[in-house]
Amino acid sequence: MILKDLCSYLDSAIPLSFQEGYDNSGLQIGLPEKKISSAIITVDVTEQVVEEAITKKCDVIISHHPLIFGSLKRLGGSDSTQRTIVKAIKNDIAIYSAHTNLDVISNGVSRKMAEKLNLLNIRVLSPLKNRLLKLVTFIPEASLDKVREALFDAGAGVIGNYDRCAFAVKGTGSFRGNSLTDPYVGIKGKDHFEKEVRFETILFSHLKGKVINALHKAHPYEEVAYDLYPLENENIEIGLGCVGELKKPLEEGKFLELISKTFQAEGIRYSGASGKKIGRVALCGGAGISLLNEAKASGADAFVTSDIKYHNFFDAGDAILLVDTGHYESEKFSTEILYELIRKKFPTFALRFSEINTNPINYL
Repeated sequence: MILKDLCSYLDSAIPLSFQEGYDNSGLQIGLPEKKISSAIITVDVTEQVVEEAITKKCDVIISHHPLIFGSLKRLGGSDSTQRTIVKAIKNDIAIYSAHTNLDVISNGVSRKMAEKLNLLNIRVLSPLKNRLLKLVTFIPEASLDKVREALFDAGAGVIGNYDRCAFAVKGTGSFRGNSLTDPYVGIKGKDHFEKEVRFETILFSHLKGKVINALHKAHPYEEVAYDLYPLENENIEIGLGCVGELKKPLEEGKFLELISKTFQAEGIRYSGASGKKIGRVALCGGAGISLLNEAKASGADAFVTSDIKYHNFFDAGDAILLVDTGHYESEKFSTEILYELIRKKFPTFALRFSEINTNPINYL
């Protein structure tokens, strides 16, 4: 396989446009035309992981956390990031990362946490906003099927668990081409009236170029009339965090034991016990304390995330049990998501899980 084929798939399955502005997901090291035969999947990219890839003859490292995150002004080997980059380049190992975009997709990090806890009725805690567009175009009746199929194939028409969603209504379009035109129907210089269909569908903003390109290729007109409208609709299947329900409510102590066992978390921190049972649980992989208000509003009895600061525990009060599992512990199953996505598309491509525990935090 060629590296760019893998990257192209991951860029679409875990859209780069879904990442936060501060993030650096995507291909970080490697030439797109490089031939690859195997990959190793990890939470973090470290010198030890690169050495593991060399030993196991893996061409690519696929990680959740980006190796190159902040500004990089030199490669002199003065810190672990620089040394890791140099080692990867010297050994021709490509590195690809999917970070905050992996957090927000429908089968992302927080949902994986919820699935590990066997939660029921899982839904997004903070849906993604301002990422939807409405496409309206006008198609001659005879070409409707061809154009609509091209738009759906390009990814338009997806609403939650439904696809090929659209609306169409018949009408009459009119136009007149000047002397420079070569009209599909009608005669240049004369008014023409054509039976057309007003066709409307929805698309994610990151698919705009692909969908419009498909429209131009499939549409028979020399000049294609279309409108794009930004939508304020929330993407209820995509966003940060999630909330779900335990099969059976648990005492707070038993719930904390469940969290510790499920995420192999040795150093759980949590807010003061309120004495109530835990039935509904909100979760956010990584540093998700910014979603505390959303967790409270969802009616959750507990909110599980990481990197919680001292004063955040006061903010929780007795309204919700606030639980810090540790950053690595909350995101460790991101490797399973990446594995499942790649295996689905490229079933014969060799994939390995890294055997290196990259958690930089130790507990006494």
